[in-house]
Amino acid sequence: MTRRDKENYYLDIAETVAERGTCIRRNYGAIIVKNDVIISTGYVGSPRGRKNCSDLGICVRQKNNIPRGERYEMCRSVHAEANAIIAVSREKMLDSTLYLAGIEYETGEYVENAMPCSMCKRLIINAGISRVVIRKNKNDYVVVDVQEWIDNDLSLQGEFGY
Repeated sequence: MTRRDKENYYLDIAETVAERGTCIRRNYGAIIVKNDVIISTGYVGSPRGRKNCSDLGICVRQKNNIPRGERYEMCRSVHAEANAIIAVSREKMLDSTLYLAGIEYETGEYVENAMPCSMCKRLIINAGISRVVIRKNKNDYVVVDVQEWIDNDLSLQGEFGY
């Protein structure tokens, strides 16, 4: 038996978390890990008590042909990263790692070039998370040092999408 490497082990769990998502465009699962302990999970879904897009059968952003990475104020959902972050105190997240897996709703394929949106990047920075590991496919991933987002602030150049 071949043992799964730890980064993919956590990404597999994030992918399973994404299965709870209610977006009919893309579903993400996020987990926050510190000292080899999962301290929080989050998936894409409307705020508690509100109807989800999957319940309504409509995605406002998709209906209006809003491109990926733009106009998130039109989205009914709270992103997976945000849901994971709001579920735990900042003190517990300091120097942690966020694992992120994204799945296209219609095809079940991994989201190509997945990356947290500009709003979630800001939340990740303020939460004190130090690394983000993002699934590219079943075995490959990219690791982002959050300090890069601080040092290379693309919002100063007018870049907000991904």
